[in-house]
Amino acid sequence: MKKIAILGNPNSGKSSVFNRLTGLAAKVGNFPGVTVEKKKGTVRLPSGQWVDVIDFPGVYSLHPNSKDEFIVTNILTHPDDADFPDLVLYVADIMHLEKQLLLFTQLIDLGLPVIMVLTMKDLADKDRFSIDLNVLKATWDIPIFAINARNQESMPAILQEMDRQLAKPSPLSQQQYKLSYQEQALVNELNDVVRTNNAYQSLLVAHYHQQLNYLKPGQSEQIGQINTRHGFNSIASQIRETMQRYDFFTSVVRKSASAGTFKVSRFSEKADDVLTHRWWGILIFVIVNFFIFQAMFTWASYPMDWIETVFGWAGAQVKNVVSSPGWSSFISDGILAGLGGIIVFIPQIAILFFLITVLEDLGYMARAVYLFDRLLLKFGLNGKSLVSLLAGGACAIPAIMSARTISNQKERLITTLVTPFISCSARIPVYTILVGFVVSSSHRTGPFNTQGVLFMGLYLLGIITALLAGWILKQIIKSEDRSFLMIELPDYKVPDFKVAFQTALSKAWSFVVEAGKIILIISMVLWVLSSYGPQSKMKASEQEVGQIRIEKNLTEEETASLLANKKLEASYAGTIGKWMEPMIRPLGFDWKIGIALFTSFAAREVFVATMSTLYSLGSTEDYSTITERLAAEKDPETLQPRFTMPVAISLLLFYVFAMQCMSTMAVVRRETGGWKWPLIQFFFMCGLAYLASLVAYQVLS
Repeated sequence: MKKIAILGNPNSGKSSVFNRLTGLAAKVGNFPGVTVEKKKGTVRLPSGQWVDVIDFPGVYSLHPNSKDEFIVTNILTHPDDADFPDLVLYVADIMHLEKQLLLFTQLIDLGLPVIMVLTMKDLADKDRFSIDLNVLKATWDIPIFAINARNQESMPAILQEMDRQLAKPSPLSQQQYKLSYQEQALVNELNDVVRTNNAYQSLLVAHYHQQLNYLKPGQSEQIGQINTRHGFNSIASQIRETMQRYDFFTSVVRKSASAGTFKVSRFSEKADDVLTHRWWGILIFVIVNFFIFQAMFTWASYPMDWIETVFGWAGAQVKNVVSSPGWSSFISDGILAGLGGIIVFIPQIAILFFLITVLEDLGYMARAVYLFDRLLLKFGLNGKSLVSLLAGGACAIPAIMSARTISNQKERLITTLVTPFISCSARIPVYTILVGFVVSSSHRTGPFNTQGVLFMGLYLLGIITALLAGWILKQIIKSEDRSFLMIELPDYKVPDFKVAFQTALSKAWSFVVEAGKIILIISMVLWVLSSYGPQSKMKASEQEVGQIRIEKNLTEEETASLLANKKLEASYAGTIGKWMEPMIRPLGFDWKIGIALFTSFAAREVFVATMSTLYSLGSTEDYSTITERLAAEKDPETLQPRFTMPVAISLLLFYVFAMQCMSTMAVVRRETGGWKWPLIQFFFMCGLAYLASLVAYQVLS
């Protein structure tokens, strides 16, 4: 199947074009051998043929500054790569065309067939800004479309042009960049070492031979020797190329452009005076995030109540319909209780992703990166680290991957190590359950829900800890690399709420599917461990319950509940929990919480599913929600509520600080190239979590 690459600068509208072409039905994966995400979809052209469409990372040039950007250069210099395109859809913002033609002219030099798609036409029309497309077409002899990426109006014409371009033979290279005599001689000799399509592709190989992962053993050394013989200076060559390209296309753009009033640009400047102000900007950023957390609690409460009711009803029906006690318990207590404890949090996760997507589309997130660059530098990070820290609010795994855009190696490592301190969406279920034991849902702080205020406080605690950890690492890790931030601040625009809604649903569903695989397996294993145990212990528990029933004249319901609890304590899971209990008792945790802590090392969200399963097993006739069930739990020694405020705060602090995600550790190992930093990260975070929980519980109790 033929490949079509969508390429362009960041914030050019590239992803919007991809979404319109693929109908928002994209598969998300990684480029082979790297952790950089790619989006891939299939499109049927008017001729009937199906083609793959790949949304590549946004880059400014084929001379990359980060690992993320290098993916594009690596693929486009390798004609045999599986993702090497047969056609390029080059997306550029018509309002900032001059800044975005550097990459375009490089693609032309690679000899690739190109269709140019100019976005933001609606904003240009509103601002009376126009580009004479005929001038651009005459210069490069390629098809060009000016579109509004928010609707489908131009998509049929683009699809027809894609059909025509794929049916044509490959174009001859127009060679925008004129190689120097030295570079030409170098390229001629390189052709004996590595196969490329043209001279410019060979020149890029000369620039980046040490990083290209497709070169065979010995080829990189040969290319290095050729570079030395010809006195090739990569930096000087890049500067010469960039200046030559700008000299050419700047005159073309100025010849084709006519400007009007530029209202949008002036509005952006005025808005930026406030939003990027060193004090007002930070205050507005805090208010925006405060609104997000309030929305997560307020808007999500109704669908969450409905989901809890449905799963409670389903569990009761299973126990009434399924005659076999074993299968009945397995389905209701093992599967439904575990999955219900996660699905109930879909509304909150979807709201979080929706609002973050809206802010990105609005253009605010780029301002936030710029705003915090100077502050983050003091903590060993830079402005682009903010993207990772904010993405960490969703999931640490893609957040750590996004650190690849940071060109400074030291700041990239520190960002990778401190990002897991940011409370991810997997902790939302844990926080939501435990916050209810600290403060009532009806309690308000002024006009605000106090639970929402506390929820944001937990996130702020994680952020502050991440910054302090970054400052410590800044003192320990030494590097001579200089830090710099290169980012374009796009004009503000009205968000595409349809895309934001689809993205939120997609991300939330992806979260549930990925978490569900782990949760389903752990819930079933946990049910087995909780339902079975050594025969001698299980029989002894039955005899003990029989004696207590006679002594205290218990009812059948009380006897069944006591028997379930005693069997759980005698089970294999109970044995594991009892073994852990002496270590965690100073934190206020019992053996049941110990089991949940143990299982949640697979993924944090498993904690709620585990507690749901354990406490469902503890009472055979109680179908109440997990929150109500935990609130009713008593300490068998003191007969006081098990989940008191000190215990809840201790647990909350443990989950704020602890590294409890094996997948995150695996990604950190891959990003850092070994187990040294992941192990340091694990022991530091878990040690800090234990100490914080210990102090909190002992002081509060």
